[in-house]
Amino acid sequence: MTGKPDHSPLTFPVVVTDVPPRGLDVVVDASEQEKAEVAKDFDLPAIHSLIGRFHIGHTSLGLRVTGSVTARITQICAVSLDPFETDVAEDVEVDFADPARLPPTPVEGPAADDPPDPIVNGAIDLGALTAEFLALGIDPYPRKPGVDFSFSDEKAADVSPFAALKKLRKDGET
Repeated sequence: MTGKPDHSPLTFPVVVTDVPPRGLDVVVDASEQEKAEVAKDFDLPAIHSLIGRFHIGHTSLGLRVTGSVTARITQICAVSLDPFETDVAEDVEVDFADPARLPPTPVEGPAADDPPDPIVNGAIDLGALTAEFLALGIDPYPRKPGVDFSFSDEKAADVSPFAALKKLRKDGET
């Protein structure tokens, strides 16, 4: 995986002023082209499905997005190098705020560890958020079900940390 690209091929902007006071439910269902482009960005052989289900609600500083990202992807087994399909499921909870509304000094406490993401040009991008949480859910060392990594070298079993010392002792006795 190459990591998160600077610009996501999956975009779904939501204008902050379009979110009603009661909140808004949004589903991001990636098209075939978007899935192919995200798969290429994340070095995956294929993405079969990629769906973000979100609820956008208001907070005192901006918006809070909660929901989930689910996907069916093809990965390459780190042991056998065989392709296999696997499911990804990630819960989402992200706060967004207009950078101009944030306090000028850093917040202390638990909020300092996870500051809000910026609202950019009056909008948030749920497509980029979907791709980001997919990336978080991808196993960096995937293993195909049923594949076991077991290495057996009989010569290695005879080697101990003291084998070299034992050999030196035997060589010195002759």
